[in-house]
Amino acid sequence: MTAGPQTVRTTYREAVRAALREALQRDERVFLMGEDVGRYGGCFAVSKGLLEEFGPERIRDTPLSESAFVGAGIGAALGGARPIVEIMTVNFSLLALDQIVNNAATILHMSGGQFNIPLVIRMTTGAGRQLAAQHSHSLEGWYAHIPGIKVLAPATLEDARGMLWTALEDPDPVLIFEHGSLYNMEGELAEDAGLVEIDKAVVRRVGSDVSLITYGGTLGKTLEAAEELGRDGVSAEVIDLRTLRPLDTAMIVESVSRTHRAVIIDEGWKSGSISAEIMARIMENAFYELDAPPARVCSAEVPMPYPKHLEDAAVPQVAGIVAAARKVMGRRG
Repeated sequence: MTAGPQTVRTTYREAVRAALREALQRDERVFLMGEDVGRYGGCFAVSKGLLEEFGPERIRDTPLSESAFVGAGIGAALGGARPIVEIMTVNFSLLALDQIVNNAATILHMSGGQFNIPLVIRMTTGAGRQLAAQHSHSLEGWYAHIPGIKVLAPATLEDARGMLWTALEDPDPVLIFEHGSLYNMEGELAEDAGLVEIDKAVVRRVGSDVSLITYGGTLGKTLEAAEELGRDGVSAEVIDLRTLRPLDTAMIVESVSRTHRAVIIDEGWKSGSISAEIMARIMENAFYELDAPPARVCSAEVPMPYPKHLEDAAVPQVAGIVAAARKVMGRRG
């Protein structure tokens, strides 16, 4: 008998750090820059120890100016480097919108295809840690609106470990959104875990009655909801989108065409959200497959509260996902 693949016990945070270390080892053009990524070890301890291992030329602490250091990353990418820019939280990325939207996403087009921007921007997103309204919003759906960039949302240890190198191989800008509540998530990861594809959604749980479509920090809650629904006789399929731009429309349509019902779970606000785009694509491509109108479970349309009970009430929870699924099934309670 041949032994199965060896696994190690690790966390999401450690998986991201391992991905960073591997990228720095494999390609001397790769460097990490951002606020507190060096001596402090990263605001979320993701880059802890990398400064000592790779030195200040490759692990660069930056001033508190997102526009400046994202712009520097774009320039470095134009110059042949492979920068990884860390923005502490998605709310702070708004200070670099001009650089991301008007420069990184457009230079290839505006140069007539002459200049690629092989830039990776990592940032923390999401609520659940009592960091209030300036550190907790889920704005990745905004970026999924922008042509010229890819938008990734790793929800598992495998994706946290493997998406970074694939992103670095892309000739165009890639934004990676790491949900802050996932950093402490523990699990088993194959010792030889490596790069993963970044263009396809994945079925995390097979089902036949309703498709639960989600990504990032809400995947765990959605899987819990699917388990609860299973105990009630409802077979729920769970789709992890993984990538918000480009969306894997084919996977969404294929799942909904089998289950004939859909619930989209998105920590963003409902109005103008990625969940609205997913619902539109279902209606455009699978309308006649539906046995009930699709439903959405999103965050309350308020600035994120600080108190724990209010924050919990503002974001999608298992009970709300279960209730939405039961409703599209025509069940009560």
